Amino acid sequence: MDQAPGSPQEPQDAQGLPGCYRHPDRLTGIRCTRCERPICPECMVSASVGFQCPECVRGGSGTGHAPTANQPRTMAGGTVAADPRLVTKVLVGLCLAAFLVQLTVGDRFTDRFDMLGRAWVPGLGLEGVAEGQWYRLLTAMFLHGGYIHLAFNMLSLWWIGGPLEEALGRARYLALYFVSGLAGSALSYLLAAPNQPSLGASGAIFGLFGATAVLMRRLNYDMRPVIALLVINLIFTFSWANIAWQAHIGGLVGGLVVGYAMVHAPRERRALIQYGTCAVVLLAVLVTVVVRTAQLT
Repeated sequence: MDQAPGSPQEPQDAQGLPGCYRHPDRLTGIRCTRCERPICPECMVSASVGFQCPECVRGGSGTGHAPTANQPRTMAGGTVAADPRLVTKVLVGLCLAAFLVQLTVGDRFTDRFDMLGRAWVPGLGLEGVAEGQWYRLLTAMFLHGGYIHLAFNMLSLWWIGGPLEEALGRARYLALYFVSGLAGSALSYLLAAPNQPSLGASGAIFGLFGATAVLMRRLNYDMRPVIALLVINLIFTFSWANIAWQAHIGGLVGGLVVGYAMVHAPRERRALIQYGTCAVVLLAVLVTVVVRTAQLT
């Protein structure tokens, strides 16, 4: 709920500086020239006189700037969306739809699109990424091995992905998800036995875990809950049989790298650094796949 400007509930430090009305932990001496709410540098929108808050800009500021300059931004520079969890909902829906196809068509569908290095598959022949089926690096991210596998991953995606999408914005969140997932698939391709199939959104979700840890560190939040959750997941990764730990670790490392770029890039070169980092990780994925393919063929 919005507070009236200058109300006694406005967060203040010992020197009397209020906290930003959107980020109470950030002290500021700047106020919106229209509503007088305190705003931090991230929430400031330049106006003809002074600065305005995102809500006043949305209501029609008359600043004379281009419309894109008046759009409120997430802390990573993304556009604030009306439905901040739309991409997460779509990803969950795609995984559910793919699982329904798996149940309907059977193993023949799963065997054609899961992550596989190189092996003879009954009814299909010699299959795998090494045979030129690079699409498996991507399609495996939407397949699951059973109801429990699907439920666990979708709950994790909803709990972790939704808030992260809201913090990063749709485009950056989507880039993080797919880059992390591909990094997990690439490490699985490199280290796992070529005839060992794997599938699941876990690699991408571990990337979201890594980016969430970076984000919480950046905001000075209590790190213990996310670290505990990550440790528990890593224990499961290395203690349970038939879990592709390579995909989990690859996704985690990719998420940490991309997540750090997303939340720490300086504002003046933010998009260049963020998407440039994604491109570097994708280049590492490409090199990994090429090297492993050369080993297997």
